[in-house]
Amino acid sequence: MTTLVKPISKQEKVEAIINILESLYPEVPVPLDHTDPYTLLIAVLLSAQCTDERVNQITPKLFARADNPFDMVQMSIEEIQDIIRPCGLSPMKSKGIWHLSDMIIRQHNGEVPADFAALEAMPAVGHKTASVVMSQGFGIPAFPVDTHIHRLMYRWGLSNGKSVEQTERDAKRLFPREKWNDLHLQIIFYGREYCPARGFDLNKCIITREYGRKSFINEVLKEQEKKAKAALKKKRK
Repeated sequence: MTTLVKPISKQEKVEAIINILESLYPEVPVPLDHTDPYTLLIAVLLSAQCTDERVNQITPKLFARADNPFDMVQMSIEEIQDIIRPCGLSPMKSKGIWHLSDMIIRQHNGEVPADFAALEAMPAVGHKTASVVMSQGFGIPAFPVDTHIHRLMYRWGLSNGKSVEQTERDAKRLFPREKWNDLHLQIIFYGREYCPARGFDLNKCIITREYGRKSFINEVLKEQEKKAKAALKKKRK
């Protein structure tokens, strides 16, 4: 198999990638079930090292007890932990949920602030979580970078892969601001479906195959050739 990377400019590559993603994912539903910025904030916090599916199974149980900061602080940290235990990291997450709820009440009149600095000042809320809430909760342009986006931006030759911070800067520089909120979800959906970390198949991943980093494609092709030779050798025995 030969590489099909097209000799085009980076801007042409970006436009081609956007077109492919928009054709594949014209609708971009938010993966985490929520009803408002507060429930989204809690769901995003729970999603650390946990699948969206698992979070969506747990949040209805938690939100039945407390879907706002006032009700949440009426629960004990231990009660919160018992409910969210299946999401993992429950000791840290339960403390974060209780204390950020208390901070929202004391400092923001019970309303989640639409402000990066204020969100990142809360317990257990990092830049990525704040970005998701700003983007998906308030519709303010942001580009949250998860492992899928970090991986794909490198494979597509759009970032050097050295840090998620650099990947976010590159994404914001390359992609139109008005597309950030949909695009970061489209890339995540594509990564899960066509460009996974494990079991990657170049034949299925049209974007990497046609617009990807040459060095990565060559590595994939070499690995495929190695496996094919090993299989042939085993068959001959």
